[in-house]
Amino acid sequence: MTKQSLKEIEKVALPIKVASGPRAEWADDSRDAALHHTGCPNFRGSRKQGFIPPQITQIYDELFQIHLKLQCESAAQQNFAEELQRRERFLAEREQLLFRHEDALNKIKGVEEEVLTRFQIMKEQHSAEVEHLTEVLKERHKESKRLRSSFDALKELNDNLRKQLNEVCEENRKMEIQAKRVQARLDNLQRKYEFMTIQRLKGNPHAVHEVKSMKQEKVPALRTCKVPLNGQVYELLTVFMDWISDHHLSKVKHEGSDVDGEKLRLASQRSDIQEKCVKLLPVLTEQLQCLPLVSARLHEPLVRFIYWCLRQLDAGAQHSTMTSTLRRLGEDIFKGVIIKGVQDNSSECSVVIKPKTAAFFKSSNLPVRFLSTLIVLKTVTQADYLAQAFDSLCLDLKTDEGKALFLEYQAVPVILGHLRVSSKGLLSNAVDSLLQMTVESKALQPFLEACSNSFFFRTCSVLLRTPKLDLQVLEKLSIILQKLSKIKSNKKLFELFTIHLMLQELQRTTHPEHAFLCINLNSTLFNLGLTKGSCPASSAGH
Repeated sequence: MTKQSLKEIEKVALPIKVASGPRAEWADDSRDAALHHTGCPNFRGSRKQGFIPPQITQIYDELFQIHLKLQCESAAQQNFAEELQRRERFLAEREQLLFRHEDALNKIKGVEEEVLTRFQIMKEQHSAEVEHLTEVLKERHKESKRLRSSFDALKELNDNLRKQLNEVCEENRKMEIQAKRVQARLDNLQRKYEFMTIQRLKGNPHAVHEVKSMKQEKVPALRTCKVPLNGQVYELLTVFMDWISDHHLSKVKHEGSDVDGEKLRLASQRSDIQEKCVKLLPVLTEQLQCLPLVSARLHEPLVRFIYWCLRQLDAGAQHSTMTSTLRRLGEDIFKGVIIKGVQDNSSECSVVIKPKTAAFFKSSNLPVRFLSTLIVLKTVTQADYLAQAFDSLCLDLKTDEGKALFLEYQAVPVILGHLRVSSKGLLSNAVDSLLQMTVESKALQPFLEACSNSFFFRTCSVLLRTPKLDLQVLEKLSIILQKLSKIKSNKKLFELFTIHLMLQELQRTTHPEHAFLCINLNSTLFNLGLTKGSCPASSAGH
């Protein structure tokens, strides 16, 4: 319809353009009117006036309708274009979001693979750890069963021993009652004998005087613990014992310290001193029973004098001939001396003397207690007494004063006497006391110098040769050897007793789980120049 309208317009417009004169003007006016009609809606009013032909008006109406439709289509197209642009932007944003999601998914896939790998590793480690702990639990369970059976056996043995002890105590009580009866009977017989003697010798005054003198002699014999009251005598005795201890007895000759030219003279002097000590020790042991009645100032000098006498006997053969004396001495020092109350009837009115005690091993005075502990370690053989002595020694060595006393009384040989595999229960305690001296203090260097001798290294060599030595004892001993290896002059002693070879063998055979022992062994061998490279853990044994 539009094409037909356009053709009609062209047919109408062609004769208008050809015409001239008043028709041309009318054509121009009609064209302007048509244009005005096209651009203005008031054209209908002008058409009513009869200026434009009806065909053109119809054409213009059709064109106007077309124009309106085109405007609507244009607006719709524009709206559609905007909608397309909006959808395009939305799709672009969705595309970017999808790209980001895709990157995130790729990363998650990589992390998932890594997590799965680590989870598998952790699962394997957990399985291995569970197996290991299961084996350890089985071993602990077996050990617990063994300990339970051992405990039951010990409990049964303890019950039997308790029964035997009760029987022995009951028998002892009966024997004491019997002994008291016998003693009372003996006293009665003695009084009867004296009475009969007096009656028989009544006519002889000289004999009566002798009987009275015999009675007077018996009274001091029954009171052996009564001592003179002159305090200056004990002060003088204290000075003498300190003088002899400090200037003669304390000069104990260490192994290998004598010069060849002086050995004979020193041996003779040492033999003389040992003979005198052998004569003095029984007397000193007897005097311990009287110490509760004497001033407490005499306790420390007497105990020091006894200790140095014992140290002088270390190198002599007389030590084995005084077993009973030394055992009694050690027991008196360990238990202390108690004098029970005694009724004194010498005066007109009887007086009861209160019990008096002299504590040595359990004394509150540190020097007396320390010396008593060393004496117990030198003389006693009972394991329970020795265990208590080592416990007391370790407690005292935690103080600086105790370490100073350890060095002053040259206690290293006393401890080395118990570094034997035969006394497994005391071996760890003995090593603990030596280990206590290796703590950083002023006494560390003098202690290491006191251990730098052939006696100490020979003892360590014998101990290291022991098969299946306890791991804790070995670790503690490695700390001491590590510190001794820092002294260059000790390298000859390590080589002399082949300790360095044993340490190398231990380093080779020790399991890596025992890291502390491995570190100490490596540090010791490094100090001895037997390993190359740096030793960063050389201070592990501090």
